[in-house]
Amino acid sequence: MGNTRFIPILMVAVLLFSFMISFSTKATTNINTDQLALLALKARVNSDPQNLLTTNWSTVSSVCNWIGVTCGSRHRRVTAVNLIGMNLSGTIPPHLGNLSFLAVLSLSGNNFMGVIPSSLCSLLKLELLSLYENNLYGQIPVAIGNLSSLRWLYLSKNQFSGFIPSSVFNISSLVQIDLSCNQLIGNIPLQFGNLPKLEELYLSFNSISGIIPPRIFNSSTVRFIVLPANQLSGYLPSNTGLWLPKLEILELAKNELSGLIPASISNASRLTILDIDGNSFSGYIPIDLGNLRDLQILAVGQNNLASTPSSSELSFLSSLANCKHLRVLEFAINPMISGKLPVSIGNLSVEQFLAYGCNIKGSIPGEIGNVSNLIWLDLDNNKLGGSLPTTIGRLKNLQRLSLQGNNLEGFFPAELCNLKSLSYLYFTGNKLVGPIPACLGDLVSLRYLFLGSNKFANSIPSTLTRLTDILQLNLSSNCLSGPLPVDIGKWKVITSIDFSKNQLSGEISMSIGDLTDLTYLSLSGNRLQGPIPESFGGLISLQVLDLSRNNFSGIIPKSLEKLLYLEHFNVSFNRLQGEIPNKGSFTNFSIQSFMGNKALCAVPQLQLPLPPCKANSFGKHSRKAIQLVEYILFPIGSIILVLAVILTFSRRGKRNANLPTAQENFPALAEWRRVSYQELQQATYGFSESKLLGVGCFGSVYQGILSDGLSVAVKVFNLELEGAFKSFGVECEVLRNIRHRNLVKIISSCSNVDFKALVLEFMPGGSLEKCLYSHNHFLDILQRLNIMIDVASALEYLHHGYTTPVIHCDLKPNNILLDEDMVAHLGDFGIAKLLGEHDSTIHTMTLATIGYMSPEYGSKGIVSTKGDVYSFGILLMETFTRKKPTDEIFAGEMSIKYWVKQSLPSALMEVVDTNLLNNRERQYSATRDCALSILQLALECSEEVPEERIDMKEVVAKLKKIKIKFLHESNRRA
Repeated sequence: MGNTRFIPILMVAVLLFSFMISFSTKATTNINTDQLALLALKARVNSDPQNLLTTNWSTVSSVCNWIGVTCGSRHRRVTAVNLIGMNLSGTIPPHLGNLSFLAVLSLSGNNFMGVIPSSLCSLLKLELLSLYENNLYGQIPVAIGNLSSLRWLYLSKNQFSGFIPSSVFNISSLVQIDLSCNQLIGNIPLQFGNLPKLEELYLSFNSISGIIPPRIFNSSTVRFIVLPANQLSGYLPSNTGLWLPKLEILELAKNELSGLIPASISNASRLTILDIDGNSFSGYIPIDLGNLRDLQILAVGQNNLASTPSSSELSFLSSLANCKHLRVLEFAINPMISGKLPVSIGNLSVEQFLAYGCNIKGSIPGEIGNVSNLIWLDLDNNKLGGSLPTTIGRLKNLQRLSLQGNNLEGFFPAELCNLKSLSYLYFTGNKLVGPIPACLGDLVSLRYLFLGSNKFANSIPSTLTRLTDILQLNLSSNCLSGPLPVDIGKWKVITSIDFSKNQLSGEISMSIGDLTDLTYLSLSGNRLQGPIPESFGGLISLQVLDLSRNNFSGIIPKSLEKLLYLEHFNVSFNRLQGEIPNKGSFTNFSIQSFMGNKALCAVPQLQLPLPPCKANSFGKHSRKAIQLVEYILFPIGSIILVLAVILTFSRRGKRNANLPTAQENFPALAEWRRVSYQELQQATYGFSESKLLGVGCFGSVYQGILSDGLSVAVKVFNLELEGAFKSFGVECEVLRNIRHRNLVKIISSCSNVDFKALVLEFMPGGSLEKCLYSHNHFLDILQRLNIMIDVASALEYLHHGYTTPVIHCDLKPNNILLDEDMVAHLGDFGIAKLLGEHDSTIHTMTLATIGYMSPEYGSKGIVSTKGDVYSFGILLMETFTRKKPTDEIFAGEMSIKYWVKQSLPSALMEVVDTNLLNNRERQYSATRDCALSILQLALECSEEVPEERIDMKEVVAKLKKIKIKFLHESNRRA
């Protein structure tokens, strides 16, 4: 550090010395000029971790002997400066413009900052300018067009902004241009046709818009056209490919291009890569693509393409059998394709076959086993049925097999155990039956095994513990029984285990504490019993632990206080007792984590609505006391309880005569269970404030546990408020008949002159409002997406799936409740409206919540299903920006909708909730694309004019498509 202070002084001395000898020979003066220019560069370098310039660039030796410097053999002037990959930091000095013989300047792979000095544009002999992978910013100098000898221009992976100077395309000598991975905007200059020698053009990952100049597709020299991840629009010319005799790579993915894929593209006979993934192309996938005999990668996914209607099969696949070099075939997320896989699929030579989300029907042909090069087969989220072909077991090179979200039936073929290279196996969401084959334990390459949501039965094979390198294992939502594997501790590197919603029994092995990398463990919804092992304290990486809805007994181990990363904890509905641990993460957990356990107690500082623990209540004699209760007092208590019940029922008719009943004035609700006022009082501790869940416009909601142990939410209407009677009646009318998994279920009502209440299904996850803005909760992007799909599905049912369309009228995060599995349920129908048989809109005087109302609702009281769509759009924006529409930043003309609209897509990351962006780098791109698609959909929902808004059927379809894309992108980067 100390020596760097003298660099400016040294530079002055050198300059003075140079001036003093300026009358020497011309050659000496020139080489000194070069030396001074390079010393200026050295002076601007503030970090040289390898000391390459510090120790080598010295006036003691000739400049021509300096590292990275090359001089001409005749004139002994500097002709090349190559400092690539030296991890240098600093700025580029203008003095480099004095290197008048310089032909090569390569500073790539460093950390240079600042702008490109305009003086570099005077280097008329420069042929290579390579500054990629630095932190340069500002605009690309217009004067760069003066570099008349330039052949190679590499400025990628910097932070350049502004427009592409049209002057670049006046340099007729250019062979390669790479400006990718910057922040460039505007159009591609039309002067492209002035580059007669251009072979390679790279402009990917910018924000370039407008059409692609047609002259790009009329070049006899161009080999590579790489323009993905921009905002390019328009059509491809109908003659694309006719005048591109040397074209090898055409990459246009992730733009906004539309129209047809020109059949003429098949005339570009040297084409090896055709990637138009993620646009809006429509029409058919050309059968003539099979003429591209050199084709190696074909990616046409995430468009609106279809297969030719002349056949029920995907006929374009048959033609691609001619492409013997084809390695990657991807046409995923084209829902219009909707055909069958032909038997000719067996003639393909591909390594990757990606066709998820295409509505592919029929069965998987057995000929798939002939695609011997196959490494990755992905047919997720189609409509495939029938059984799994045993011939898949012949694919010896297969590493990823993904068939999730189909209708596959039958047994799991044992032949699949021949796939010794398999690392990823995804079969979630099918109808597979029978036992999980024990031979899966022989596939030691498996890292991800997902068999959830099928109908697998019998026990978990003990052989699975041979998979010592398994990372994620999901067997949830099956019919598995028996115990957990005894040697579960052999999964030393596993990070996620989900065995929830099965019929597993027995105790958890102590060896589970050896899983030190485990971050997610769900065993909920089984029949497991015994104590929670103390060894759980060894799960030091654990973030989610769900043991709810089992038969665990004993205490919650104090060792769990060691789990510093634990964010979600649920042991509800077991038989646990004793004191809840009060240190570590336990200070953040709410009563939802512990409810349904009869004998838990808590210290006051936890602020849980549980009785305080008595001293020594579970001391050294606790086990004997428990045995006494279980074997002696319980039988006696049961006899007393039976007698009490008989006595209670004998007097019930007389006692209830004076109490309000559940069914007054609602004969259609006769199938509901009856709940008396007295039972509601007892269930809520006399409507105690400690049981208060929230207060709304027309009353309060309390948590309660009915006499049969059922957890409920009791919504008590404040009859002193104007509109409370009407609100109660509307909710009863709406909820009495509608049934949907994403609507809050009504259990009963209780009504008389002075008291009205609804008894609703209790949602332990609380409201979306709470989860979104609480410091103790975090919803990742997939959870938020799933919640929005749930809400959209509920609205789709209300608008389109019910005899009389129902308009919710008050969509907001407070009215969206989450169950223990984070499934969203729409509630609070207090101001809902039912459309008549011939009505599309109605008028109302009731106002909904400010910020979520559609313009026509707020100004004219016009209510329609389109108003709910508008509110859903605002809800989408709030969920993914974590900004309320009533936030103080939204004042005057600024609204959340305008804020989002003006930020897309260039400033997307300025509006998205920053919590969602703290992903691993490999997930960042998937998160960004997902958030962009969601916010664009939100704007479609919230158009000012109701007729321009899409309906909820379209919303559900688009959200599911976004989810499929996100999951695939995430898995691909995993």
